[in-house]
Amino acid sequence: MFSLDVPAVPYADPWLLPVSARLAMLHQRRGATRVAYFYEEPNNSTFRYRAYNMAQVLNESGVENVSASYFFLSDSERFDEIADAADVLVICRSRYCHRINGLITRFRSRRKQVLFDVDDLVFDTDYAHLVMATLGLDMAQAGVWDDWFAMIARMGQTLRLCDGAITTNDFLAQKLADYAGLPVAVVPNFMNREQLALAEKVYAAKERMRFTGDGKVCLGYFSGSPSHRLDYAIVEPALIEVMAERPDVEVMVVGYIDHGPAMKKFAHRISRQPFHDYVNLQRLLGTVEFNLMPLQSNAFTDCKSELKYFEAASVGTLSIASPGFTYRHAIRDGENGYLAKAHEWTEVILKAVDRSSANYGTMAALARQDALAKFGWQHQAEAILTALQIA
Repeated sequence: MFSLDVPAVPYADPWLLPVSARLAMLHQRRGATRVAYFYEEPNNSTFRYRAYNMAQVLNESGVENVSASYFFLSDSERFDEIADAADVLVICRSRYCHRINGLITRFRSRRKQVLFDVDDLVFDTDYAHLVMATLGLDMAQAGVWDDWFAMIARMGQTLRLCDGAITTNDFLAQKLADYAGLPVAVVPNFMNREQLALAEKVYAAKERMRFTGDGKVCLGYFSGSPSHRLDYAIVEPALIEVMAERPDVEVMVVGYIDHGPAMKKFAHRISRQPFHDYVNLQRLLGTVEFNLMPLQSNAFTDCKSELKYFEAASVGTLSIASPGFTYRHAIRDGENGYLAKAHEWTEVILKAVDRSSANYGTMAALARQDALAKFGWQHQAEAILTALQIA
């Protein structure tokens, strides 16, 4: 484990601006094409990646003829002003309702483009059963079926009202095209300015340490919600075997996942961390040697983005991942990380731990270089601008 000389930074959600300030963002450049991103309400996940980060790129990366901002259902009394001010509306993963219909209608009546942005396979009810099973939901409850079919159907209805779609990878893009028959563009999830500022400090600290930790090797599992418990169950048997064989291995679990009873005998080598804000999560990611990314193998998980890989790579932490669609395209096994099929986790973890003392720094540098080049906010303007012109 790495003991970093990098303190946590003060954090407050940077997007909590009054609607007047967010409207003013659209007018900050004269003669610019103005893009309004919409999400139901701000949060640290989809909204941050698909709206806030996009606006940050368009406003701050040197693009001269575009301005952007973001809006929510709570701004509904100002929808006419938004429709007057913006040239393009991008609705991010939002469920159909009368207010969203009204917002789209306002843009349509002004002959302006409306796009739909989604980062998950949650718009086609043909996949509802698969989604629920993958998330480990209690399918004996009728209300669970009602909630998920309603949510996915409402998402699909919003999508069908749009001129085109934007998503995170080619696999999900094909699902969108098959379902809606719309043109689809890909803009990956990526890291924003705040994340990378702290990531740079964390990586520099590890370089100063020459990637030498405290003599222990820490395997980290970072979970943003309890819905990942079936993914974690894939790797837990391997953790038990590895910890039994290697007394120098420790485990850190971040977020909402509970261990099975077989892990109790290793309780003294397991640490728990609460959910962190997305900026200081970079520091926590930097303290572990390996970031574990197990995933079930199906169409829903193949739609997931690379975010767990590139956030870890940005701070010089190597990932061990299931070979899903995005992970096997992002990770070159044994070069900038490791891939492990369901039956290979014990073997791959042991191999990674054994090799870490010899080539960890080299692999970490390659992973960080790759993450910054492909998933840094500074390099996304062209993809975003291309996506905004697809319809």
